[in-house]
Formats: sequence, structure tokens, C-alpha cells
Amino acid sequence: MAGKPKVAFYWCACCGGCEETVVDLAVGILDLVQAVDIVFWPCAMDFKAADVEAMADRELAVALVSGAIRTDEQEHMARLLRRKAACVVAFGACSAHGGTAALANLTSKKSIFNVSYRCSPTVENPEGTEPICVLRLPAFHETVRKLSDVVEVDYYLPGCPPTSDSLAEAVQCILQGNLPPRGSVLGSARSLCETCKRNDSKPESVTMPGIKRVLDVQLDPNTCFLVQGVICMGPATRGGCGALCVDGNMPCTGCCGPTDDVCDQGAKMIAALGGILEGDTDELVERQLDRLTDPAGTFYRYTLSASQLGSRREEAGG
Repeated sequence: MAGKPKVAFYWCACCGGCEETVVDLAVGILDLVQAVDIVFWPCAMDFKAADVEAMADRELAVALVSGAIRTDEQEHMARLLRRKAACVVAFGACSAHGGTAALANLTSKKSIFNVSYRCSPTVENPEGTEPICVLRLPAFHETVRKLSDVVEVDYYLPGCPPTSDSLAEAVQCILQGNLPPRGSVLGSARSLCETCKRNDSKPESVTMPGIKRVLDVQLDPNTCFLVQGVICMGPATRGGCGALCVDGNMPCTGCCGPTDDVCDQGAKMIAALGGILEGDTDELVERQLDRLTDPAGTFYRYTLSASQLGSRREEAGG
């Protein structure tokens, strides 16, 4: 073990899919543990925060932090790992851009608690009592933040979750010192649309015949989703994921975030739709847009904390 680069994994506000990516390395995880010493991975092994606190500053070669920052415990651990690690990677969509957890920024902490403990159809709580614990619980912040809102991030590895291949490549790049400038994404710089196998079916001038939901149409597995009237985030999304969703005949939902030249992924996709959606009158366009039942979840499913729409909230606000 002595002499191996020390690596830490930590899981903040997310589903745990990024940790599954590590497991999905399968036999490749043996190569990983041969190359590095995993000294902190609390969801898989019995490590404590005290183990990290006892380390020297920058003793960790790299800390891969998944999940958004929702509680003070998560913020504390992010700051601790930043101090102890020479390199911090925002691992996955939630850490890089806020992820699906950040859709909570469209409401308030009070509303979330109200639904969870009072108004949910499965909750029977006529007195409106919230849980009481004799132990100190982590403070639940008003705002969901991406990792870079709390600490300096060296590199980003987006995806929901990132593929095991992209994780293996990123770790190798870090260990070998073969890295792009700090702040870069460890992945493709091209959009998913540029590399999509369905490009051969895309006409020179794309028009979208209204907006249809996946459940409303029998999808052609060889034809561009936009041409079929189904919103695909490929034009506004970074490639490098292997197009697994598209290969499964499902449109891209945007989990790898925007390319380097895009500031706001949702705005980029909305602009793209504005140029291809059929409709000669405002009334016709509005009728088409009525089919879009969840605009925020469609255009900002993974990037609300990184957008103008969801990143300007004050912590004390409602």
C-alpha cells in the first residue's frame, strides 16, 4: 500500500448512481485498487470523517465528490476534502451542475417539508408534526448548490452517472498527470448531436412537427428524435457518454451538461427548438408548447444550479 496515490470517494446529495459506476468497473476495479489506495469511501467501507481529518493537507492525490450540496454536513465534508486533496473532481451531474436534486430550487425548504411531513397522500399527520430527534441532524439548506459553489473544483466528470469507461480514463489521466487546464471537463468537447448515429437520418433542414411525448409515439430506432417530434437534448449536451440512451431508443435528457461554448444548457436547447419547431402563428406555436408539460424538468433536469434560472437564490430566501 505504501507509496500508492491516495484516493477518496464521497457521496453528497444524490442517488448513489455514481458509486455504482465504480462498482461497474467490474474486474477493472482490481486494476484501480492495484494503482491507488482508496482511503475514504464511506458508502462501501467503514471509514469515518475523523480518518480524513487526521490526514495531512493535500495528502490525498484526488477526491471524487458526487452529489450536490444540500446540508451543512455535506458542505463541511466538501471543504474538508478540498483541504486534504491535491485534486478535487466533481463526479457526476449532481456535483458538476446540481443534478436532479437542484430542481428543488424551484420551490422552498418550507414547501418541501410541508409536502414530506404534512401534505403527501401517504402521510397521516393531522397535527402537522415534524420529526424530532435527540441527536443533532444536519441543517437542511434552503438552496441546492453544485460543488463549485462551495469549494474550488479542479476537474469535472459529468453524467448521470458517468460511465465506468469515462471514470477509468479520468483516473488514469489524473494519475499520469496527463490533464487539461484546471476547471476542464474530463471528457469529450463535442456535442452528443455531432456524434449521434442517427445523423444519417437527419434531413439537411430539420423541422420538428410539434412536440410529442415518448409515450405518445412509436419511436423509429433509426430516425432523429427531433424529426419525430420528440425533444432530445443532444444539440445542447456534451457527448462522450457512449450515447447509451439513444442506443436504447430513448432521447437524450442532457445528463452530461453543456459543451464548453454553452453558458446555459436549457437556454441553448430552447433556442434550438425555436429554430426548428413548426408553426406559422403564435397560436399554433403556443398549442404545440402546451404539450411541454414540464419545461424545467425537460431543459434543466441536471443543470438548474448552473443556470440563470436556478442559481441566484439567497440562502435565507423562500
